[in-house]
Amino acid sequence: MLIAAIAAGGWAWSRHATSDRVSIALAGDFGASDRTASVLQGMRAAGVDATFAVGDLSYGVTGEESSWCSFVTRHLGPDIPFELLSGNHESNDVNGSIDAFARCLPNRLDGLVGTYGREYYLDLPRDKPVVRLVMISPQLTFPEGTWSYAVGSPRAAWTTAAISSARAAGLWTVVGMHIPCLNAGTRSCEVGADVLNLLVAAGADLVVSGHEHTYQRTFPLAQGADCPTLVPGTYNRRCVASTSETSRQGSGTTFVTVGTGGADLYAVKTDDPEGPYFAAISGRNLRPTWGFLALDIATDRLSARFVPTAGDGFTDAFTVTRGT
Repeated sequence: MLIAAIAAGGWAWSRHATSDRVSIALAGDFGASDRTASVLQGMRAAGVDATFAVGDLSYGVTGEESSWCSFVTRHLGPDIPFELLSGNHESNDVNGSIDAFARCLPNRLDGLVGTYGREYYLDLPRDKPVVRLVMISPQLTFPEGTWSYAVGSPRAAWTTAAISSARAAGLWTVVGMHIPCLNAGTRSCEVGADVLNLLVAAGADLVVSGHEHTYQRTFPLAQGADCPTLVPGTYNRRCVASTSETSRQGSGTTFVTVGTGGADLYAVKTDDPEGPYFAAISGRNLRPTWGFLALDIATDRLSARFVPTAGDGFTDAFTVTRGT
């Protein structure tokens, strides 16, 4: 377990201060149920260095954000950073305010660039980074309006720059955004195809979302002569870069929905047109399981596994390696 101490401008991170390896847990759609507690306790037991919530936090009442923050700290423990990204339930103050959540669960990692809780990136570990976490909020409605990441928009340019500069520095790139595009569930691509294709074109290694209360992982997807763009609601086998559980960095982008943080699960559609893009799926009607995605990232390898903490016990694992 990491040992963190408050320092000026952030927290001193001792476990990997001189290491080139980091472990991270991600999930979305929490609530405050016994299942939520099991997910948080599972993250703590896994000994990760940091956790990232990809939206939809308490589902509670505006003004009671601090009680949910206390719930998180009680079950996760005080030493592990719990970094926030807004979902639609707190972006427009329906079930709390992302700004209030950010005050009681503030950023605890040095080097943040952007606006915590909405759009930012972090390189981890701080002193010898191997990965950049890029957190964005496409199609979320904040008090000032809905955030667009359409082609040509400033936020699209910011995202592309954040990913491309990380790649140029030799870092892995993991993008978090609350609402997914590809989905073998009840929703269509609410964020729009521009975001999907932007992330693939920029070369993101992994994209993690919530919103759809399921677990869904695609094969690595890539653009090319026979797949100039990915079209939501359809399947093009030529967009699939690999069907192996081990792929090579640069071959494609893997999209994972981890809306399994504790809220009631949704059903998945086994006959969805986008279904063949998915390597692994779990939902209310198919091995219903709550848990989190654990990443172990080193210079030459990104290993991911879904860790079940309640329900049927479904699990999943995949690896991306560097080199030929």
